[in-house]
Amino acid sequence: MAVRTQDARRERTRRRCTAGAVAAALLLAPACAGPRDSATGITAEEVGAALDRRAAAVMEHDTGAYLAALDPRATSFRAAQRTELHNLADVPLESWAYKVKDVTGGGADRVTAEVELRYRIKGYDKAPMSSSRTVELVRRGDGRTWYIAADRAADGTPEQLWQQGDVEVVRGTHSLVLGVGRQTAELRRIADTADRAVPAVTGTWPDPWAGRIVVLVPGSVEDMAKLLDSPAASYRGIAAVTTGEVGGTGRAPADRVIVNPQAYGMLGDFGQRVVLTHETTHVATRAHTSAATPVWLSEGFADWTAYREESRTAPEIAPELAEAVSAGDLPARLPTDEDFGFGEDAGKLAQAYEGAWLACELIARDWGEEELIAFYKAVGSRSGRDGAVEQAMHTVLSTTPQDFTARWQEYLRDRLG
Repeated sequence: MAVRTQDARRERTRRRCTAGAVAAALLLAPACAGPRDSATGITAEEVGAALDRRAAAVMEHDTGAYLAALDPRATSFRAAQRTELHNLADVPLESWAYKVKDVTGGGADRVTAEVELRYRIKGYDKAPMSSSRTVELVRRGDGRTWYIAADRAADGTPEQLWQQGDVEVVRGTHSLVLGVGRQTAELRRIADTADRAVPAVTGTWPDPWAGRIVVLVPGSVEDMAKLLDSPAASYRGIAAVTTGEVGGTGRAPADRVIVNPQAYGMLGDFGQRVVLTHETTHVATRAHTSAATPVWLSEGFADWTAYREESRTAPEIAPELAEAVSAGDLPARLPTDEDFGFGEDAGKLAQAYEGAWLACELIARDWGEEELIAFYKAVGSRSGRDGAVEQAMHTVLSTTPQDFTARWQEYLRDRLG
């Protein structure tokens, strides 16, 4: 079975995925106290003060100060938090902060706060990553001091890498690899491959982008699924995914490439190189990828970038589709978004990727690489799917979806028959 990749944004439907920890103290203006719980009288500013102490301790790697912000009676919680702080020790944080969204009471001396955790990795994140948290606070001692008694991911929020174990950091020239439970040599090989992928993508995609990637390598596919808040079964044959927010505004945080260590490890050098170049392409093109972009275009362009400098033949790259075409089973249409679902039949999923790659290769051959990129941008510039591809085909390629599909089918016969 061909091991394939897919952009996780399609699975999570334009939800910002996050991975990692955060930094810097939250500054709340005194004139804007925010929500106040009527039972306890505590304001968001007071909750923020307790969280500020914790944030400062994270940045200073001060275990004593970190624990001082926690409920002294919550023994097991304090032990778990000590471990998490240790797990974060090597992660190069630039900032770590909390923003209080809402405060509700649970009694005279207990409140629950909905909080947004924000962090940046130094040298990689232009804007903070974020994670929604539910934090419980209790009042102890003099009745004026609030302590953190619990901290958990809000519903629908992925787990963080540092919650899975001690994070090891390997730095590459263009990459930062964060791993848990993996050998250092394995992480170094991933960094070396990522360092080759970044210049390859930069040589294809003409617009400025970060020019560096962060790669997360969890201990298992089950841990990978927790970072994506999805069932592990969805990713067993997937070598890597890219998380991020489509329709970039220039303020969106950097994407994360998350590697499935089992599936990725089954690949040879060629496969691993293709996987990371493919995922890096998603990072580079994110600002020009929107809800209007069909999956065949985003995945096909990423594969086109990954394969364009490789010497493999089309039947070697697209064996599933080559077999179908040789048997006279020519696709009647371009792949739909549903054809790329992680739960699809492996052979059909492979054909969807292969057909998308050849569609982009066709555009590059018959219209030119600059037109392929212009077509990608034109589609992504629209806010919705309706008419986006049709309009871009008309304005950029001077063709129609019907004519393009017919040319694509003929191209499949020529390349794979």
